[in-house]
Amino acid sequence: MRKLSATAVALAATLLAGCGMLAPKSPAPQAGIPEQWPVPETTLAADGDIPVSDVGWRDFFVDDGLEKLISTALANNRDLRVAVLNVERTRQLYRVQRADRVPSVGGNVILARTGGEFLPITNDVAATVDVTGFELDLFGRVHNLSQAALQRYFAQEATQRATQLALIAEIANAYLTLSADRELQRVAQSALVNREQALALTVKRHELGAVSALDVSQAQTAVEIARTDVARYGGLIAQDINVLALLVGAPIDPALLPPGFDLAVSGVGALPPGLPSEVLLRRPDVQQAEHVLRAASANIGAARAAFFPSISLTGQFGYASEELSDVFSNGTEIWAFTPRLNLPIFQGGRLRANLGVANADRDIALAQYERAIQSGFREVADALALTTSFAQQKAAQEALVAAATRAEELSRARYEGGRDSYFVLLDSQRTLYGAQQSLIATQLAEQVNRVALYKVLGGGWHEVAQ
Repeated sequence: MRKLSATAVALAATLLAGCGMLAPKSPAPQAGIPEQWPVPETTLAADGDIPVSDVGWRDFFVDDGLEKLISTALANNRDLRVAVLNVERTRQLYRVQRADRVPSVGGNVILARTGGEFLPITNDVAATVDVTGFELDLFGRVHNLSQAALQRYFAQEATQRATQLALIAEIANAYLTLSADRELQRVAQSALVNREQALALTVKRHELGAVSALDVSQAQTAVEIARTDVARYGGLIAQDINVLALLVGAPIDPALLPPGFDLAVSGVGALPPGLPSEVLLRRPDVQQAEHVLRAASANIGAARAAFFPSISLTGQFGYASEELSDVFSNGTEIWAFTPRLNLPIFQGGRLRANLGVANADRDIALAQYERAIQSGFREVADALALTTSFAQQKAAQEALVAAATRAEELSRARYEGGRDSYFVLLDSQRTLYGAQQSLIATQLAEQVNRVALYKVLGGGWHEVAQ
């Protein structure tokens, strides 16, 4: 017994070592990216020492209406629902593959009654427990296939998290776009009121002979341009609401929609200087690529194991009798043990080709993993670069609006006093109107970039900070 136990232990150790050698270690990616980003002071991060990727979306977004819309979308959005169901499907496929690592035991009860015109009637009764085609995993083929299925399950989970993160960002951007369009409509409505007042004054002055008909036509043109913009932004607002409804996946309470443009949609502090680029490894899409690479490495182990002999066991134990009442009596036991050895002698190059395919799949997965890291670094670097640019643009646009507002007020006063023509007032109105629109566009771009930076750093699939 001691010799048998020692032999079994040695055989098990050999088999485990063989399994480890056949499945190669996943290669480390060589993405060739810098270790750190140059982080401006105006970018975003988590409060305290919480990693950016662990900041919950409720901690990032501070607008109550937006938070409620995101919460509803996570429960109703169809794309996210499909992603969740794909995770469940992949999990069940892994369980199917993992079941091959243990014997499948089944029971059978057979009753056969035979006879003929000149033959006696006979009864055959059998009750057996069967083990069919259980493969001894000598070289880790079944183990590696199970590991590959497990890594595909992990990859699908990462895909689901990436889908949720993308959904949150899309809802935030749609919400911000709706806010900006409503603010643009408000500006257009204000411009329409001012221009209608200017038109009324111009008509009176024309009746008195103080201005020409050209001034009246120019004033009328300015009014209709503003009226057109009001109607155009009304259509854009309706489209924005439709986009939000599709993303949320349910009817939207109008009380949750933004009345105007609020710059305090997100509320996270500045990123620490010297932020390491390794935070990219926490992004869901990068994690998905890593698990795909590990699955491909496990498939190489399974393809290598196919070159070696495999042993399958089929066994049966039970009882058989000619009478049902005697089937479990003494002397009715039956058993069968059928080991099957499969020796791959000549396969026409199939095994070598399968191994080549597995190696190519691993190299493709490695390249895609490196590509995911490189793309993530570029996305973060772009968002960081735009952070400073948008801050400077917004400051300049705010100064421009202030100057244009003062110029419009002075031009209006001079026009009403008869010192300047309507053309001067019209030019100042156009300058102010354009400056206000540009400021709103810049504010929108800055807010969208804040959301993009949060997304590309991998945060947002948690509800609150972990």
